[in-house]
Amino acid sequence: MVQRGLLIVVEGCDRSGKSTQCENLVGRLQQAGNATELVKFPGKMIDNYLQQKSDLDDHAIHLLFSANRWEAMKALSEKLNNGITLVVDRYAFSGVAFSSAKGLDLEWCRNPDIGLLRPDIVLFLDLTIDEAEKRGGFGQERYEKRELQIKVRDEFAKLQDDSWKFIDASQSKDKVQQAIWDTIEQFKQTSKDTIQPLQFNLWK
Repeated sequence: MVQRGLLIVVEGCDRSGKSTQCENLVGRLQQAGNATELVKFPGKMIDNYLQQKSDLDDHAIHLLFSANRWEAMKALSEKLNNGITLVVDRYAFSGVAFSSAKGLDLEWCRNPDIGLLRPDIVLFLDLTIDEAEKRGGFGQERYEKRELQIKVRDEFAKLQDDSWKFIDASQSKDKVQQAIWDTIEQFKQTSKDTIQPLQFNLWK
C-alpha cells in the first residue's frame, strides 16, 4: 500500500519569501527521496488582476480564487493518494485573509472553501510589515500597501489552528530554510493516513 503524500501549505504576507522557500522545500524533499511537486495558485486570469491589468468586484475575485482551488482538488487528491507530497504556495487562508482585510464579511469569505482538502501542516512565514517594506519590489502588486498588509496579517491570526507552525521570516534565507526543514522533519513523525476536509469551524 502506497503511503499518501503530505499536503504542505506555505502562507504569509507579501515579501515574506514564500515562493523562494517553497521551491527550496520541494528541492530538499526530492533530494531526500520524496516524490514532491510544487502547486501554485492562482491561475492566469487572477494573476492579471493581481498585477493590476484588470479590475473585478471584490466578491467576484474572491469566488474566482475559491473556484480555482476547487478545480484542482480532484487532481491534487489523486496525487496525494499516489504518494506525492504537495507543497502549496498560498491556499484558502490567503483568500480569506485578503478578502476580509478588504472589508468583506469573514464568515462569507470562509464559506466557499469549506470542504477543500485540509492541509497536514501550514507553514506561516511571519514577517512584520516594517521588515516587508525593506525588501525589494514591495508595492508592485495590487495588495502590497502598508495599511492593507497590516490588516491581512491580523486576519491571518484569526485563522490559525493547531496545524499552523510559525517561522520567523526575518532571518536569513538559509536560516528560514533550515527552520522549515526542521519543522517538516518533526511533523512527518506524527502525520496521519487519511486526508481530512477543511472545516472552518476548526479555525479560531
